[in-house]
Amino acid sequence: MTEGTGRRIAPEELRSHQWYGTDGLRSFSHRARTRQLGYLPEEHLGKPVIAILNTWSDINPCHVHLRDRAQAVKRGVWQAGGFPLEFPVSTLSETFQKPTPMLYRNMLAMETEELLRSYPVDGAVLLGGCDKSTPALLMGAATVDLPAVFVPAGPMLPGHWRNEVLGSGTDMWKYWDDKRAGLIGDCEMGELENGLARSPGHCMTMGTASTLTAAAEALGVTVPGASSIPAVDSGHDRMAARSGLRIVELVWQQLTLSRILTADAYEDAVATVLALGGSTNAVIHLIAMAGRSGVKLTLDDFDRIARTVPVLANLRPGGKYLMEDFHFAGGLPGFLARLTDVLHLDRPTVAHPTMREQLDGALVHDADVIRERDDPLAEEGGVAVLRGNLCPDGAVIKHIAAEPHLLRHTGPAVVFDDYQEMQRTINDPALDLTPDHVLVLRNAGPKGGPGMPEYGMLPIPDYLLKRGVRDMVRISDARMSGTSYGACVLHIAPESFVGGPLALVRTGDPITLDVEARRLHLDVTDEELEARRAAWTPPPARYGRGYGALYQDQITQADTGCDFTFLARSGDVPDPYAG
Repeated sequence: MTEGTGRRIAPEELRSHQWYGTDGLRSFSHRARTRQLGYLPEEHLGKPVIAILNTWSDINPCHVHLRDRAQAVKRGVWQAGGFPLEFPVSTLSETFQKPTPMLYRNMLAMETEELLRSYPVDGAVLLGGCDKSTPALLMGAATVDLPAVFVPAGPMLPGHWRNEVLGSGTDMWKYWDDKRAGLIGDCEMGELENGLARSPGHCMTMGTASTLTAAAEALGVTVPGASSIPAVDSGHDRMAARSGLRIVELVWQQLTLSRILTADAYEDAVATVLALGGSTNAVIHLIAMAGRSGVKLTLDDFDRIARTVPVLANLRPGGKYLMEDFHFAGGLPGFLARLTDVLHLDRPTVAHPTMREQLDGALVHDADVIRERDDPLAEEGGVAVLRGNLCPDGAVIKHIAAEPHLLRHTGPAVVFDDYQEMQRTINDPALDLTPDHVLVLRNAGPKGGPGMPEYGMLPIPDYLLKRGVRDMVRISDARMSGTSYGACVLHIAPESFVGGPLALVRTGDPITLDVEARRLHLDVTDEELEARRAAWTPPPARYGRGYGALYQDQITQADTGCDFTFLARSGDVPDPYAG
């Protein structure tokens, strides 16, 4: 049994007892209104009240099955003697929400925090998985610091087209480029539309969703093996029920998230992401999540840990296989069993007293999917942190997904002031682009995007695609999809919209990328840059009112996690039931 306070609390020590268990008028009213909901007193009085936060939505294909999974969680909670209540919270649909769901990650984090704080809740089960929902739910829950278990949505089934197995996102980019190059036509694209996404669930490549749910499991907030179970597998239903069983015991033991989400846990999550060859988006999200846990995590930590772990997961976009293959090869328990020398094994998880016990007996069943330490996919972790006069506060590149010859490159910049300009002009022959050019996109960061959209995988011009060019150095203050690939330098900080050096680049300026040296340099004199800075004019604000105005006023830069300043800071919050 995982240890919390070291003793089992009494029913009158439950947080929900303040709402239900006293002799005052307010408790009388709460009990009466619970009868109005149709519940008997013996169904809930003196039992842990478990909030099930559900990001289900009809327009979120990654989460469309979570309505059913919530029922499995309830089943587990009832069996364990708890009282489950389902709460709908914001869905962040990566596919449909514009300009980007990243704009709304902090809104879901706020909603999670305030909902758990303001209702009679003793513990929570968090249902998410599509890219931004995992960090948002955990950021909010960590701030309130109740016992909580995370239930990942799970990857969708592998895609199929003719005789090929498809990975969502990754193969979409690949075949879209083939269409632009004239290699396939509308008929083939129609078939690909039908075969790319065959079931509920998030992307089945090691994109952002799989990366963040794996990080959640490595942090210790899921039941073992949860992050890779295919969404439509019956094991996924059983995992949800097991999570419901587990959360009730965590409440009785008062094993809160602060006991799980420690500095050691975050270091292990970083090591996991890097050894998986995971998404660059995890850098931003883990820094923000750690901040909400009172843990200082920096870009330097990512780079330091990257030099100590190899890439062992042979998963797209950097490798060959998909998440279902990973699951049946041993899943994250088998994977972590090959990294035990770099992990902190004596920390608790929601399922076991220590991570060491959680991994006891974990096996790998396919050494090509999950590689041996002496046969890695890459010698170092899959993300590199860059520094230089173009990114004084850092930038990142997923170098295992780039063509190797571009990892040390100098070329002339071609600058696009925004995404719309880039879309209009990228195929203009007058630009006379060559494979040696460096494509630069600015005003796509946290404030400039707005919301730091996934624009970072800039398209290669059609006329170069037709010549067989599939990668170029591309630089931006944007993010890119975790399913994307290429020599894309991302998260330039500070961003151009606030006057970062990216705002000063001009077409024709030489730019040097040297991943081995961790360097990104604009080859222009300091005097010239200062002259350009003096002439630079800040762009107008994107929003005049509403949530967007709050966002642009409070958002931090990529290197500090893109949290809101008023949420990231420490400070007391009054007990909502005081008085």
